[in-house]
Amino acid sequence: MNSFSVKIWALVLAAIGIAIAAHKIINVGLPLTPQQDTELWTVQAQATFTGTGGPAKFALKIPSTTPNFLRMDEDFISSRFGLSVDTVDSNRVARWAVRRAKGTQNLYYRVQVARANNEVEFTSQPDFPEKPEYVEPYKSAIESILRTVREESADVESYVRALLLQLNASSPGANVELLLGRADDADEWTSEIIYILKGVRIPARKIWGFTVSDSNNSMALTPLLQVHNGERWFTFNPRTAQQGLPPDFLVWMVGDLPVYDASGAKDVELSFSVTKTYAELMSVVRKGAEASDSLVAQFSLFSLPVQGQNVYRLLLMVPLGALFVVFLRTFVGVQTFGTFMPILIALAFRETQLFWGIVLFSGIVAIGLMIRFYLERMMLLLIPRLAAILVIVVILMLLVSLATNRFELDRLLSISLFPMVILAMTIERMSITWEENGAGDAMKMGIGSLIVACLGYLIMTNESLMYVMFVFPELLLVILGLCLWMGRYTGYRLTELFRFNAMRRGGS
Repeated sequence: MNSFSVKIWALVLAAIGIAIAAHKIINVGLPLTPQQDTELWTVQAQATFTGTGGPAKFALKIPSTTPNFLRMDEDFISSRFGLSVDTVDSNRVARWAVRRAKGTQNLYYRVQVARANNEVEFTSQPDFPEKPEYVEPYKSAIESILRTVREESADVESYVRALLLQLNASSPGANVELLLGRADDADEWTSEIIYILKGVRIPARKIWGFTVSDSNNSMALTPLLQVHNGERWFTFNPRTAQQGLPPDFLVWMVGDLPVYDASGAKDVELSFSVTKTYAELMSVVRKGAEASDSLVAQFSLFSLPVQGQNVYRLLLMVPLGALFVVFLRTFVGVQTFGTFMPILIALAFRETQLFWGIVLFSGIVAIGLMIRFYLERMMLLLIPRLAAILVIVVILMLLVSLATNRFELDRLLSISLFPMVILAMTIERMSITWEENGAGDAMKMGIGSLIVACLGYLIMTNESLMYVMFVFPELLLVILGLCLWMGRYTGYRLTELFRFNAMRRGGS
C-alpha cells in the first residue's frame, strides 16, 4: 500500500473518531472536562390539610412532559398514606389515600430537574372545538377582531400571534377594551383567549408551570397558551404574544385548574417552593441519555459494572502511552529497550509512585544485570538463561517486599505490580547490548527507557486525559490514525540532526 493510501486511511479513521466525539459533545452534551457542575433545581409541592377522622384521599397533578428540563429524581413523602401514580389525559396524577386521617396531615412531592436540550414535544391530539354562540355585545366585538386578524395572518401560528398582539396592544380599541373587562387575572385572560379562538375552531388550552429561580418559598403557577395547528402544539405567552416556551419555564400541568383534588379533608393548603443546587454535569447527561434511550447510553462504558469501568480506565491509557512512545522513537529518536516496555513500567509506577518506582526499577535491573554477567560464565542456553533471570527477578522482588514490610514502607510493597517478565527481558537485552555495543549504548538505552517510562507515567496518570479517553473511547480511532500516519515517516529524527551537525559544519 502506497504512502498516499495510508494517509487517507489515517485521515478517515481520525475523522470518524472526531465526528463521534463531536456528536457526544454538541448533541448529547457530554462535558470535555471532569468535575464540571451544572445547575439542579429541587421543586417541592407541600399539601397540608386537616383530616376529618374518616378515609382521606388527595390527588395532585405532577409534571409529565417537561421541555427544556430533565427530571432527575422524584420523591413522594407521606406518613401512612398509600400512593399510586396514574396518567390522566396529558397529566400524571399522584394519588394518596389512607383509611383514617385525623388532625393535621402533610404530603410532599419533590422533583429534581436540570436544564436539558431535549426536544420533548406535547403529543396529544385534540378535537376541533365547536364554535360557541357569542352573545351581544361581545359577539360583534369578537367577530370584528377575528376578521381583522384573518387579514393579517397566513396560518395558525401567525393568526394566534396577530390576535395576541391586538388583544394586548398598548392602546387597545373599543372592542378589545370590552373583552379586557371580562378578565381580572392571567387565568381568566387566557380562558378568554381560548374562548375567542373557538370562534375559528382552533384547538387551544392552558399549560401551567413556574419560572425556576435560585430560591423561592412561595411560587405560584403561571399559565401559558398552547394552540394546535393539526400537527403539533405551539406555545405563546398570552400577555406578550411571545412564541415558544421560555427556557426557565418548568411545565407542571396541562389544562384547567384545580391542580389538586381532596376528599375527607378540610383546610387544604398547597404551596410550592424551589431550591437551586449544583450537580456533576456528567451524571445529568448520563441520566438524559438513559431517559431518551440513546445509543450513547446503550454503548457507553458507564453501562459496565464498576469493576469493568476501573479496568478500562486503565487500559484506555495504554494506547495513549503507546502513541507517545511512537512519537519519541519516530520523531525524536529516543532509544529504548523494546517498544512497549516503558509503558508497562509506567503502569507499575502508578502504584509505587514515580520516585520509588524509579528506585525499584533501577535497583532490580542493576542487581539483575550483575547476576546476568555471572551467568554468562556458565555458558547457558538462551531459554534456560532467561528462565534463570526470571527466577532471580522474582527472588529480588520478594526480598524487597519482605524488607519493606519489616520497615513498614507500605508504598514499596507495590513492587509486586512490576511486570517481572519485562524486567527479565530488559536485563537480558541490556546485557547483550553491553557485550555487543559497549556499556555506553547499554546505559543510553536504559536511561532512555527510564525517561520514557517517567514521561509516560505523567501522561497516563493525568486525570483530564483519563476522563477524556473513558468518556470518548472513539478517540482510539484518532490514535490509530496518528500511528498509521507516523508509520510512513522517513525523515530525520531530532537526535540525528544533532548527530550529523558536526558533519554539516565540516562540509561547509
